[in-house]
Amino acid sequence: MVHSVEMVFDPDTEEAVRQIWDGLREAGIPSQAPASRPHATLTVAERIDPEVDALLAPLADRFPFPCRIGAPLLFGRSQLILTRLVVPTAELLDVHAEVYRLCVPHQEPGPMANSLPGQWTCHVTLARRLHGSQLGRALRIAGRPSEIPGQVVGLRRWDGNAKRETAVTERNVK
Repeated sequence: MVHSVEMVFDPDTEEAVRQIWDGLREAGIPSQAPASRPHATLTVAERIDPEVDALLAPLADRFPFPCRIGAPLLFGRSQLILTRLVVPTAELLDVHAEVYRLCVPHQEPGPMANSLPGQWTCHVTLARRLHGSQLGRALRIAGRPSEIPGQVVGLRRWDGNAKRETAVTERNVK
């Protein structure tokens, strides 16, 4: 399994993503619901030492900040991963670069290539293992609403081996 550091969203943004997950599931498409919390992965490796939590904690002052969840994106070739783009902003890219800088010495054997600055596409995963016959219906469901305005409220570290989330920084938003 993998370990990751992820951005988490305010409750309204989470609910909007969960509604998409529910719509996909109701249509018979394998969505992320209900097993996961909506998030966007910043860095991922086979192992991330929990020591990074203390290094990332000072980033709490950067949260919350606005975000927009935009267009649907597809990753993969035969079994597709359906996502929504988190529209890149200078603030988002700066947070990603700082998380990468702080985490890279604590990742074993090192960060996965798709999370490196300059190679990273910020997204929220909606469904995995899609087949071509499901694609049209999935895109119709996943593309509504066309934009989700929200806020990034903090960071969590995910331990995929233990299936455990550790809140590193998180601000309550009203």
